[in-house]
Amino acid sequence: MANNLIRLWDTDPDSKPRERTRFADDIVGRFRSGRLVGKMPEALNEWRVTTGDPEVADKIAALMGGSAAEWETDKEDNLEILTDAPSVRIVIDSSADIDASMKKFGFQGLEHHCDGVQILSPEEEKGDLCGCPESLQDRKDRARSGKGPKPSIDVTFRLAADPELGKFRFNSGSWSLVNVLHDVFAAVDAYDGRPVLASLTIEHVAYTTKTGRDVAFNMPVIKVLGAAEAAQPADLPMAA
Repeated sequence: MANNLIRLWDTDPDSKPRERTRFADDIVGRFRSGRLVGKMPEALNEWRVTTGDPEVADKIAALMGGSAAEWETDKEDNLEILTDAPSVRIVIDSSADIDASMKKFGFQGLEHHCDGVQILSPEEEKGDLCGCPESLQDRKDRARSGKGPKPSIDVTFRLAADPELGKFRFNSGSWSLVNVLHDVFAAVDAYDGRPVLASLTIEHVAYTTKTGRDVAFNMPVIKVLGAAEAAQPADLPMAA
């Protein structure tokens, strides 16, 4: 019986669709703890994941709940999944996959980039003193007023439940995470460069100040749980 497969590519082989290849080391999506509603930022209690790959979007929805939908962006990750999961188990290959610096962006892009003491970029100024205040509170005040840089913490990781899906990225400007980041680095490095199993959680914090003011906010929390090779991905729940 003849095969009736369309033969368009016989005459134009260069236009033939290539076989889809997945590279486990590619960045395939981003985890986000908020979104814009109109022009107003909204903090979320469960993870929002964005990706440009429909297969990745479907897998995230299957593992973490929610469904994929398009959202308005000029980037490639035009699909978003508002998941049901406030926590997810991840694999961090090494502490090199956690990058932390101080950044200030303006209309022309990155205006200030430092490690809190020295400038990191541009290259011609690298190593010069950054001029930021010594006091942490002064740094926070300058950042809030738009006059100084704020934290930029990037974490690259895999999903413990499906490491071969590819790598994901999470970026945070949380001062709360900055306060404990040295502990996270130490916990990851304790495994001598081996991948670690960790949880990435949106944690809700609420308390009343001494003056009677109610304070509530969400913050990202990274907790190292052990060596990744000690866990079997198929047996791991997504949540911590």
